Amino acid sequence: MKHRVIQNTSPVKPSHKSLSDVHQSIDTTRGRSRGFKKILAFLGPAYLVSVGYMDPGNWATDLQGGAQFGYKLIWILLLSNLIALLLQNMCARLGVVRQQDLAQANRETYPKAVNFCLYILAELAIAACDLAEVLGMAIGINLLTGLPILWGVLITVMDTFLLFYLQRLGMRRMEQFIIGLIAITGFSFLAVLLMAKPDMSDVVTGFIPTSLNQAELYIAIGIIGATVMPHNLYLHSALVQTRKIKRTEKGIKQALKFNAMDSTIALNLAFLVNAAILIMAASVFFTTGNTTVANLEDAHRMLEPLLGSKLAPTLFAIALIAAGQSSTITGTLAGQIVMEGYLNLHLNPLLRRLITRLIAIIPAVSVILIYGDAELDKLLIFSQVILSLQLAFAIIPLIHLSVTVTRWANLPLNCAHRFLAGSSHCY
Repeated sequence: MKHRVIQNTSPVKPSHKSLSDVHQSIDTTRGRSRGFKKILAFLGPAYLVSVGYMDPGNWATDLQGGAQFGYKLIWILLLSNLIALLLQNMCARLGVVRQQDLAQANRETYPKAVNFCLYILAELAIAACDLAEVLGMAIGINLLTGLPILWGVLITVMDTFLLFYLQRLGMRRMEQFIIGLIAITGFSFLAVLLMAKPDMSDVVTGFIPTSLNQAELYIAIGIIGATVMPHNLYLHSALVQTRKIKRTEKGIKQALKFNAMDSTIALNLAFLVNAAILIMAASVFFTTGNTTVANLEDAHRMLEPLLGSKLAPTLFAIALIAAGQSSTITGTLAGQIVMEGYLNLHLNPLLRRLITRLIAIIPAVSVILIYGDAELDKLLIFSQVILSLQLAFAIIPLIHLSVTVTRWANLPLNCAHRFLAGSSHCY
């Protein structure tokens, strides 16, 4: 039976496409066989999203959680990952069905005053996230090379030009680059974890939910904010649109299925990296009584004497740089999506990315000049708590819009377009 084509599944035509320079740049409708190769065509967007789930902000919360409370907060990590899976699947569904990212959909659904508030809050969340990523990468460069953190922060401006170059090469090349950085982060921490030799029975008990005191709750909130980030909700709904799909009922449902698989694989890998960081901190620091390890520099310095290996701190620094580099790229993309979606601005791509990068670098440089390097890790933790507080302002619109998309998916094909256009009648 021939499937009827849906020409437009958005209630209002978007004035411009999400990430227009790579929009539908990967064609999944031609030259692909069935099975694994078909799935492979859709794999990629969730990996760019997953780097936000293992960025330096996660490191700070996971390290402090493991060092201060042992394995007790592993179940918080697992809960955060399950929430993230649900929300990211909603984002993918929004992007595939409505052909809009979250910012565009909000702009065309809510009043101007509401959208202005949502835009400001989204920018604050991205600024907090970028601040953590920029500081984390600068700390990693400092640990590996001894370069002052202030200079490391300024070096992150180059990420803008790297991102511009990667996008010129194509979306697939960017995805491969990010996946490579994820692999470096994952394998580096796997090696450190094997050196730490954690007690697996204690690790298993960490998955059992327990009550939390005030100090544990603060770190737990930071873990949730570091894992379920507002900017990732905007990012994912745009990235899925880099795939060109058949606008038929079968094609759309197939895209939803494969994007769900992409999210499940990528986010579970991110969970394993986060769990490895927390478990390493618990086994190396908590079990030896070093519960006062408060920052990334302390953790790096103490790894060699506690594990008896010079390789461990080097791998730690390399993994931190890789995590920071990958997350700053995707954070810049999210800033572009939010600015374009809410404000409908048409700027030069390089200029757009420079603006979003400066939004992060200026606060980072200001903090370093005013407070010095000593307070950076406290700032990292605080930025993740801020992200937790911002979550609701991205999640509530996402759920509202996703309900509309879900109702569309359950309608007969001949009703779908009219429903999204605001009509209650089918033809």
